[in-house]
Amino acid sequence: MGTATTSSIRSQHWRTVVLFWTISLTVFYSLFQMGLRNSPSTSQSSSNPIATYAERSTRLYDKMQRDLQENGPKFLKQGETSQSLSLSDLFTLKDGVISPILKVANPPVRANVLHLSTEYSVPVSKAVKNVFSPYFENTIWFQDSNIYHFSMFHASHHIVSVPATEDEVEAEAAAVKTVANKLCPLEIVLDRVLLTSTGVLLGCWKVNSGDDPITIRTKLRSVLPRAPEKQLYDAAILHTSLARLLGPPISPTEQAGSGDYLQVLHELVTKLNNQIRGFKAIVSELWYVEEFDLLALALDGRMKVRSFPLGCAKS
Repeated sequence: MGTATTSSIRSQHWRTVVLFWTISLTVFYSLFQMGLRNSPSTSQSSSNPIATYAERSTRLYDKMQRDLQENGPKFLKQGETSQSLSLSDLFTLKDGVISPILKVANPPVRANVLHLSTEYSVPVSKAVKNVFSPYFENTIWFQDSNIYHFSMFHASHHIVSVPATEDEVEAEAAAVKTVANKLCPLEIVLDRVLLTSTGVLLGCWKVNSGDDPITIRTKLRSVLPRAPEKQLYDAAILHTSLARLLGPPISPTEQAGSGDYLQVLHELVTKLNNQIRGFKAIVSELWYVEEFDLLALALDGRMKVRSFPLGCAKS
């Protein structure tokens, strides 16, 4: 009888153990499947870098687009620009003429930018001027369509300067040329135009074909190891400065407030987007630029440009 009782106890024990592990495995499998459903797909992201770039750039542009609404038009109060410089540091108005204030960059800023040829920049520039010129009199600076560019990577910038000898500059330029030789021309599309709270009208682009901005910046960093660790822009951005607003728009009412100005600005940006959003272009040159004046590329200052065609050479 003792043996029968012992067998019964053992049988109940094993049934309990089996039931426990069955429940545990079921719970683990359910949680594992839930985790897979709720977490981003690592395998898909790593195998499709363009998708990752597209998602990241969309989130970035969405955030930038909210800036004006969330922070208001700071440029009406002479706020900072996108590079931590105030508008009063950059421009002066004399006898009804806007002129840039050129300040010597010491040491020169060394920038790597993708250049947009006039075949594509001129139509965009014309659209910008047609929409904004009627609303701004002596309070807008239009980017020169000959030097529309996408800032990619700085070997030295005005916040963290990296001095270089002539030989070191030539070595950097040669290294950038090797990167350009292996890049293929980029097919890009204008995703949207937006206005920042600091008054910069930006064209925000995306790459349809070719290396994305994150990849290009990584390649440039690999050949420019002395470059500042902190760069000026998010790695996913591909943007051109189209114009800088220096004052309020001409309002239909004489006693307009900041809310009225904001409404006019939104309407102008929407109108411009309706005209040029989706515009496509080909980028085929990488420039290594020595800027002898601060923001020379933006303000038509003194600079030395080395232009390298994107050669599409195989590694």
